Amino acid sequence: MTMSNSFYGYSLIVTFFMQLLHAWSQLTPNFYDKTCPNLQNIVRNEVQKAFNEENRMAASLLRLHFHDCFVNGCDGSVLLDVSGGEKFALSNLNSVRGFEVVDRIKSTVESACPGVVSCADILALVARDSVVISRGKSWTVLLGRRDGNVSISINGTDAALPSAFDTLDAIISKFKRVGLDEKDVVSLSGSHTIGLARCAAFSNRLFNYSGTGLPDRSMDRNLLSQLQKLCKDGDQNQTTLLDQYPGGGYVNIFGNNYFQNLLNGKSVLSSDQALLSSSKTSYWVKIYNDDNDRFLNDFADAMIRMGNISPSSGSYGQIRKNCSRVNR
Repeated sequence: MTMSNSFYGYSLIVTFFMQLLHAWSQLTPNFYDKTCPNLQNIVRNEVQKAFNEENRMAASLLRLHFHDCFVNGCDGSVLLDVSGGEKFALSNLNSVRGFEVVDRIKSTVESACPGVVSCADILALVARDSVVISRGKSWTVLLGRRDGNVSISINGTDAALPSAFDTLDAIISKFKRVGLDEKDVVSLSGSHTIGLARCAAFSNRLFNYSGTGLPDRSMDRNLLSQLQKLCKDGDQNQTTLLDQYPGGGYVNIFGNNYFQNLLNGKSVLSSDQALLSSSKTSYWVKIYNDDNDRFLNDFADAMIRMGNISPSSGSYGQIRKNCSRVNR
């Protein structure tokens, strides 16, 4: 590479980070204090209603924010009904839901404060409130994001989002691409303490793992038998708890039980079990298994950093009236 090309590449990197810092500087916890003072109460009440109707929804709303931020930044683009766009990527079709809840929340917010609050900020708030409703730790959500005008292609989305089938190296690489590290990989994976997984996401471990003709030997034998029975007829839409508890039943408590299960071979996804394959991540698995408060604090910190991935703010983007389409 010539000196001029090197300087040009360096300049692009500097420009990117300057833009990022500029966007962060415009995010503030009191962004809507004057324009929509009751916003946080409105969102919290609507999330509570959705949770009362279906307590699985807490995990779904949390996942929406994650899937939004990892693709082109936290700009609400995952909500757009665009043919060939993010919402319809395989990574999202198989695991993302709750769009109707976000639409309902947006409608309620619009009634109170028309044209003021972005869909991207609503996603950030519902993620926090979903964790709190599940007895996790709260955090201060920085606000002021604007909604993106474009939705990344299906291929671009699948390439950016960490997958249940990715190797640990691939997952770490995708996190580092957006400014997050191995500690964030582990703490944010802890979100799997709530929610369900479809057979499609883990049946690769049950019968013919990595082409061996045998199940994944790292999986607890009792859990393996249970999941084999669940998925044996090929119905990939059957679901099970991501975080298994003794006696079964849906337990919606946001805590470090997930890490205990990981250490005991009772994780459902191969991408979760892979966290034990490197000392850089297994170290944090053991820390969080021993210290629930440390996990909850680090998870909250990681969510703040994730919410700051390339937000559109200032004069960029728009405030969508309807989260599923750009304004005309």
